[in-house]
Formats: sequence, structure tokens, C-alpha cells
Amino acid sequence: MIDRTGLAEFLRNRRQALQPEDVGLPRGRRRRTSGLRCEEVASLCHMSVDYYSRLERERGPQPSHRMLASIAQGLHMSLDERDHLFRLAGHNPPPRGTSNEHVAPGLLRVLDRLDDTPAEIVTELGETLRQSPMGVALTGDTTRYTGPARSVGYRWFTDPAARRIHAPEEHPFLTRMYAAGLRGLVTLRGPRSRAAHLAELLLARSEEFRRVWDDHEIGIRPHDVKRFVHPEVGALELTCQRLLDPDQAHLLLVYTAIPGTESHEKLQMLSVIGAQTLR
Repeated sequence: MIDRTGLAEFLRNRRQALQPEDVGLPRGRRRRTSGLRCEEVASLCHMSVDYYSRLERERGPQPSHRMLASIAQGLHMSLDERDHLFRLAGHNPPPRGTSNEHVAPGLLRVLDRLDDTPAEIVTELGETLRQSPMGVALTGDTTRYTGPARSVGYRWFTDPAARRIHAPEEHPFLTRMYAAGLRGLVTLRGPRSRAAHLAELLLARSEEFRRVWDDHEIGIRPHDVKRFVHPEVGALELTCQRLLDPDQAHLLLVYTAIPGTESHEKLQMLSVIGAQTLR
């Protein structure tokens, strides 16, 4: 049963405890509000201001699992806070573990400060959970995919468009890397895991995947330098730095270019193109 009073008080407390800079928002010169405004929280949680405001006023329908997950992520809650939120709303919390898609607040805070750098947070299956604005400018919005196509490895073998952003000479290596990475996850997570289900789907759909899967390669690590082909700025050589959240197997990937190089200049051009696109 939903605890409307407890839910409303908890949401107000979390909202008022956060400052704009905590969630990647500008403070503004004339700001007088303590904490975040309701409209800011609603935007962060991808819902209407009216819907969120009714929750804080102890009104409205019982939030769904999806709505609660959005609220927990938008308010940068820890896993304990997320679970508490679900229980107040009358639901059992989602299971914890490597299949959990709730991004840790610390990882989100780092991403929120990377507006001028391509960056993304991904699961161990290569599913994009969050991107920086420059990340979207570099690779497109990869959070839009649903179902198995959320995994970049699945798209690599089933959607020719997934390969266009990578230099052609990189394709053979990436084919082996995605197959080897998935094989390692199947062994690690077991035959009933999401990784095993993804492998079964690819074995049924892709002859290329079946061929490299039969090679039983394992332990092929990504290159530190990645070569992209962007439709507007052309070829880019970017160094990829990885920050791992071991509790949830999430990776923060940050792409940078060496200052003074042609790729660095193209990244600066891309920041302008991305800002114009957002406007």
C-alpha cells in the first residue's frame, strides 16, 4: 500500500537537499530557491511538472515502476534511497546486481560535469544509460534503442548502420571483440543470463556472428585509441578512458583528443555543431 505522506515528505526532502550544480544544471544569478525547483526535478525525471507536483502534495495515482525508476535516477538517489522510494510507493524494489540499470549518483555527478566532452555510461552489455551532450553529437542518441538493439554488440551484427561511425579498417577487430566480450559474459553470468539470451538471438540471426563465435576467442580488450568517422567533421582519433562502478558493472566512457591535433580541432567543431542541433 502506498504511503502518500511518507512519499511526499521523502521527495520534498531529496529535492531540497540537491543543488543545481549537483545535477548538472546552471544555478543562475537570481536564484532564491533552496534546493531544486519542482519543474527542474520534473525535467530531470522526464515527466510533467503537474505529475511530479501532485506526488509532493500527496495526490495523484500510484506511481508505476517506470516512473519511480525515473524519479530515483533524476534525484540522484543511492540504491538504498531508491529501494526506500519504491517501498513508500507500495512496490517491491527492483533486484540489485549487474542487471540493475540504476546509475550510481557519483557516476552521474562525473558525467554531469562533462558537457564539453563526449562521454557515456554503459552496462556490461554495451547498453547506453546516459550520454553527455557531446556524446550525442559524436555517436547520436544511443539511449533511444529498445529490446536487444540496446546492446551495441547486438546492433553491430544486425544493423549495418551501427558500423558507419567506425573506420572500416577497425571493423574486423571490433567484430572479434564484441563476440569475445559476449562469450566472456555468458561464462561469467551463466546460461540463464541476459548475455546468454543475447548470444542465442545473434546465433539465430547473424551468420557472421556464428562464424566468429565458433572461434571461441576470449579476452580481446578494446583499443585505447578509437577511430571514428563522423558524417560532418570526418575522421577522429580519440582516446577512451574508462571508469568502472564494480557494484553494478557500469562503465563511464570518456573520449578525448590530444590538444593541438586535427582530432582536437574537430572535437571543438563538433561541440558547436552539437549545440546548434540542441537549439
